[in-house]
Amino acid sequence: MASAKVRLDHAGIAEVLRSGEVRAALDDLAGTVAGNASSSPEWQRYAARGEVRVASYTTDRAAAAVTLAHPGGLGMQAKHGTLTRAAGAAGLEVRERG
Repeated sequence: MASAKVRLDHAGIAEVLRSGEVRAALDDLAGTVAGNASSSPEWQRYAARGEVRVASYTTDRAAAAVTLAHPGGLGMQAKHGTLTRAAGAAGLEVRERG
């Protein structure tokens, strides 16, 4: 069987990852995760005065971060998996680093 050589266009891939279409898709997905987190029962019960924040940024590609902006946000994630469940409900695969 003949082996095929594949050459990736790294500059082209980087351009796509920084494009407005990818940015819009990420922002929509981050908004969905934020909405799922803010409507979760533990957030409704304990964090009425907090907020779920979405921050868009660009490194070598478009990215977005969803944050539980509440003093107990880290505890909610640790105890209930608030963001993990919200991301899973949005169709994202969540796994441990490593």
